[in-house]
Amino acid sequence: MYETLTYTGGIHKHEEMTELIEDLGGFVLQENISQMDLVLTLAVPIEDIDKIEDKAKELLGSIKIAPMAGTEIAVVSPTLARQHLPHSACDISEYLRRYGAKDNMIGLSRGAGKGISRISEDEKKLIEEHDLAVFALGSFRECITNKTHLFEDIEIPVVVTGAPDIDLDDIPGADAYVSGLGRIPRRLKRGENIRALKKLVEVIETIFDEKRREILLDPPIVPPVLVKREIENQVEAIAEVYSPLPVVSQLMGVRVKLDYDEYHQEIEDVMVSDQRLGDISEVVKSKMYGYTLVRLLSETSII
Repeated sequence: MYETLTYTGGIHKHEEMTELIEDLGGFVLQENISQMDLVLTLAVPIEDIDKIEDKAKELLGSIKIAPMAGTEIAVVSPTLARQHLPHSACDISEYLRRYGAKDNMIGLSRGAGKGISRISEDEKKLIEEHDLAVFALGSFRECITNKTHLFEDIEIPVVVTGAPDIDLDDIPGADAYVSGLGRIPRRLKRGENIRALKKLVEVIETIFDEKRREILLDPPIVPPVLVKREIENQVEAIAEVYSPLPVVSQLMGVRVKLDYDEYHQEIEDVMVSDQRLGDISEVVKSKMYGYTLVRLLSETSII
């Protein structure tokens, strides 16, 4: 059983932390370096957490639980226009990363305006490749309640954000609504903004906790973090991927940032715990740049 953690510290001697994680049989899920600061999202056996905490103190860093680690979130804006991006959506995206999530920002091609806003089938399928979607909407009640068609039939959990207080019953299709996060033409640095971001994190963590409890009733045949490591070790082309996080962990699979048409057979042939990956998963083409999406089968699906 693994616990997901976030290590925050300096880049000096950070290789000692990564080496310890590997020695304990753990995994580095994500690495972010900003100037001299380092943030590692990691998974380690529960019985070894104290060793990680001791090493963090030695390196003058800090460790905290990362309940969103190993998840991929879509942060969706109605358009890529300046009234929707970059302020609120970008700050939501950056804040979620602090808690271990891997997020992707998606701007809809025809989301502007209450009367003409639309979402295409390809956009829906792309959003549904994630574990959860955050729809960052506007500052007026009508801008939110009149755009529920954008997400009401999306199959993954949906969290909607906006400025006004609105009852969830008035937003069909949403699993949760967080107020205080409308279209703000500045960075979200004020007290009320930070409180709203913290509320958003709490809501998403609650949804993921419930989702993980459901998964435990019928878990994947092998853990996604193990699949991530084996793909990184056995597929040589991964070393040539310069995009951040070449293999992204999800709740029930991984996203591999390699072209599906060229590499799907090699990925299917990866051995995980003496099992061929293609036999215990569905390997499909992603709507994101033609990447490869690995959807792990549950234990009962192959009985």
